[in-house]
Amino acid sequence: MEDVVRIRGEVVTRMIEEARHDPSMECCGLLAGRDAVISAIFPAPNALASPTAFEIAPEVLFRFFRHMHSSAVDHMGIYHSHPTGDNAPSPRDVECAHYPGVAYFILSPRPDAPRPIRAFSIRDGRIAELTIELV
Repeated sequence: MEDVVRIRGEVVTRMIEEARHDPSMECCGLLAGRDAVISAIFPAPNALASPTAFEIAPEVLFRFFRHMHSSAVDHMGIYHSHPTGDNAPSPRDVECAHYPGVAYFILSPRPDAPRPIRAFSIRDGRIAELTIELV
């Protein structure tokens, strides 16, 4: 994975809207695209309904992956919010990072957040922040 992740501006806007919709709960979802540009967002209900953790239900994941396959787009990212803390990967985020080839976006719903959206590569327990390039 490069140290830059390319994403459409409208996808970033939608992720921020999702995070701010219910700022007391972690939001989550998948991101997809093609030709190294994320262009689609798949918001999911947080199966844990938690302010400190998220999980996408297996049947929802299956539906999303099936739609990506039929639409000829690639799974390129996962996003979730950290309602109360820093939007850097938590130990749980690192432990649950099962897709090493995708970007992990973490959002802060706080209006005063210095960087409301950040992206990371998480591979074998190692974290590297990615530069977000709007296209």
